[in-house]
Amino acid sequence: MASLFSRKRNEEKYSADSPTPVQDVDPARYSSEEGVVDEAADDLHRGMKPRQLNMMAIAGAIGTGLIIGTGQTLKFGPGALLVGYATMGFVVYIVMVALGEMGAWLPHKKSFSGYASRFVDPAMGFATGWNYFFKYVIVLPNNLTATGIILQYWLPNLNVSVWITVFGVAIILLNLIHVRFFGEAEFWMSLVKALVILMLILLCLVIALGGGPNGYRSGFKYWQDPGAFAQYSTTVKGKVTVIEGATGRFLGVWACIVQATFAYLGTELVGVAFGETPDPRKNVPRAVRQTLMRIVFFYVAGVLVLGMAVPYNSAQLAKATKQKTGGLASPFTVAALEAGVDKLADAVNGLLLVFTISAANSDIYLASRSVWALAKDRQAPQIMQRTNKRGVPIPAVALSSIFIALGYMNASKDSSTVFGYFVSLVTVFGALNWIAVLVSYMAMLRGMKAQNIPREIMPYRNFLLPWAAYPALAITILVIIFSGYAAFIPHFQIDRFMTSYIGIPVYIVNILVWKWLKKTKRVKPEEMDLITGRRS
Repeated sequence: MASLFSRKRNEEKYSADSPTPVQDVDPARYSSEEGVVDEAADDLHRGMKPRQLNMMAIAGAIGTGLIIGTGQTLKFGPGALLVGYATMGFVVYIVMVALGEMGAWLPHKKSFSGYASRFVDPAMGFATGWNYFFKYVIVLPNNLTATGIILQYWLPNLNVSVWITVFGVAIILLNLIHVRFFGEAEFWMSLVKALVILMLILLCLVIALGGGPNGYRSGFKYWQDPGAFAQYSTTVKGKVTVIEGATGRFLGVWACIVQATFAYLGTELVGVAFGETPDPRKNVPRAVRQTLMRIVFFYVAGVLVLGMAVPYNSAQLAKATKQKTGGLASPFTVAALEAGVDKLADAVNGLLLVFTISAANSDIYLASRSVWALAKDRQAPQIMQRTNKRGVPIPAVALSSIFIALGYMNASKDSSTVFGYFVSLVTVFGALNWIAVLVSYMAMLRGMKAQNIPREIMPYRNFLLPWAAYPALAITILVIIFSGYAAFIPHFQIDRFMTSYIGIPVYIVNILVWKWLKKTKRVKPEEMDLITGRRS
């Protein structure tokens, strides 16, 4: 009876017809009374097992950005690389703990767009959801193309389109069965990725300590000669431009920060899975703690030992950065070659397949859940919220899968260049989503203060919050604003400028259009819904 009375009381308090401001909240009841959870409306199943969520938190988002992308920025020096990854590692961790606090206290299945709509403005939720959807449906065919290019290392005469079709069908089928099977596949692929990264880190450490065939013990010698920070250089139409002095070293550090931002994108994958995880109060904090372990031991430690094993002026490294993808493009392979270890490129090439297939598999999952969440908030066609008896949003998965066809554009060289610009265009949306998470979190805290709800009653709290959310937000904004610095060096380049910045006006226009169409208003702190969905 008490439960029924509680449900009725909350439904009356938060009905659409009479959104009564909650100014008479008794904080004590938040810590003792079970919250309202409308499972009839939330028709995704909580089938993600805790071990699957934990492994996704540890290695789910690790991709080619760390394995290959670090080669593009190691040329700016090992010190610059470490600063870049440590700085953005801090930002990503703050984003995740903010998401973890919201997810443990007020769990729902509407992803980041749901928090933005609930705590900030439905227009921001609309822009955030669609931005996240388009980011992943564009990256999806690109990851499948990378898979095909890797396989061409052994089968050069087989067209990339064949592999796009084969692996495209496989990941669609994987996303059409119960979420626990998706979680199981991601568990094993994430486990393999974690082992691969661990193997490469240990390899670089052994090489740096003199365990390679050449017997050279480099230690931190490369930090002194050629040095920890290199001058910034860029190549435009075959012409190399170098910026000298302190400005050049600063630009080198900034280039590493920008590259690290994109390497960390996708970390929020585990946040989307919160909605399909049982017992969020227990499992969400655990997954967030696993994220910290990944940042420290895989990303930061990875770039540290890499800078110990490979000098930034290595001829092999310069050659590797010209490769599109595959084992030969990895700076970890360069470390092995510098030490006299042969044939590692074949092994790394094969293991990279796990990274690209896992990324493509996650792309469909993230895109489909984003458009499903939008449909639940009536910001997308209502058919997208339909699920089958296994809790899989079939129409949303089907819509997301259609974009695999764009991968066939990559089969031709010219189209691939144009498509690469398009991919660069949407990656800025990932950083915009980090901003959406942080802004939603800050808005929630304002709502709690206005309604006299102490933060102490939240089931999960991180000691870095709320103060750390502000510098994390500032750094992310700076990264977005100045991510297109390369478009002005050595002269203005319209193509780089457009791909770096057009995502910002697209996001803002989406907010303004939805506000104009639906006449939405900013959520007032005293009227904010801080009860619905809460679990004690």
